Amino acid sequence: MDSIEKLWAATGIANFEFSNLAMIVVGLVLIYLAIKKKFEPLLLLPIGFGGILANIPVAGIAGPEGLLGIFYGFGIETGLFPLLIFMGVGAMTDFGPLLANPKTSLLGAAAQFGIFTTLIGVLVLSDLVPGLSFTIQDACAIGIIGGADGPTAIYLASKLSPDILGAIAVAAYSYMALVPIIQPPIMRLLTTKQERQIEMKQLRHVHKVEKIIFPLLVLGLCILLLPSATPLIGALMFGNLIKESGVADRLSNSLQNEMINLVTIMLGLSIGSKLEAVHFLKPETLVILALGLVAFTIGTACGVLLAKLMNKVSKDNINPLIGAAGVSAVPMSARVVNKIGLEENPHNFMLMHAMGPNVAGVIGSTVAAGVLLALCN
Repeated sequence: MDSIEKLWAATGIANFEFSNLAMIVVGLVLIYLAIKKKFEPLLLLPIGFGGILANIPVAGIAGPEGLLGIFYGFGIETGLFPLLIFMGVGAMTDFGPLLANPKTSLLGAAAQFGIFTTLIGVLVLSDLVPGLSFTIQDACAIGIIGGADGPTAIYLASKLSPDILGAIAVAAYSYMALVPIIQPPIMRLLTTKQERQIEMKQLRHVHKVEKIIFPLLVLGLCILLLPSATPLIGALMFGNLIKESGVADRLSNSLQNEMINLVTIMLGLSIGSKLEAVHFLKPETLVILALGLVAFTIGTACGVLLAKLMNKVSKDNINPLIGAAGVSAVPMSARVVNKIGLEENPHNFMLMHAMGPNVAGVIGSTVAAGVLLALCN
């Protein structure tokens, strides 16, 4: 009987709690969105599956000595995975649309208002709401979610506020993946049908020399003005320079394929490990998720509103929908802009136009992270 009781005590049936089952359902929902809706499947599949693994009782997969725990300690707590991801992103990024229409960089900058607005809001809430005790470092880490840049959010949180790193990572990547759900209502609310139908002029051709000089110029400015952002900016521009140089195709292909694919798998599973019920179902985590959504919403709205303002002072109108791509969810946000534009006007192909503010948003979020590191570290 003792043996039978021990065997029963070791089963999942005997150890499952309702909270574990609830989080497993959350993991299944993420997998459903990845497969059925195709919402960032490269992210949601490993995150959702990692969330299921993390909630298996007794197994300890998400613990420090478990598979997911090892991934998390190796790549997220150290900030290594974000830097490797940025190398791969740089190698896959074409800054041509931004160079062809430099004024769209302002839209990428405007989208970062969500970061700083939420930062201030977190500090105000901490003073007004009993039980909330977020520090300035916590506020910075929460605010950066508004940039919709998962690697940057993880890197900043690992430096400033490692205690809430798991919640930050889950929020940042969840909102990146849910861009097709979150952004369209905001875009439609803030624009008229006539504005959404604006057709933009064809972009000029960008020469190879410009594309080679650009990453070096951005890195040089970062070194001179904001050294704290150079790890992220440096990784991004290194990957881009390898791509644009045209003389290191093997390295470029490795960054774009083998390396970023492997890191994405480990990163997604690591984030999923923080969907463990005991860590996730806490008031603090739920508040962070809510504040992250606010930050992302403000960032999207500010990009659209600035585009509308630019039309008031510029002779060449731009479609304000591309302002929503100022958040750095590359390339999902630009694809959403293009989809909404085509729904309003079948001849309105805006993907390349939206990629300008989209890649500017990547640079903008890393610059914002550098500023926050310099102020709070």
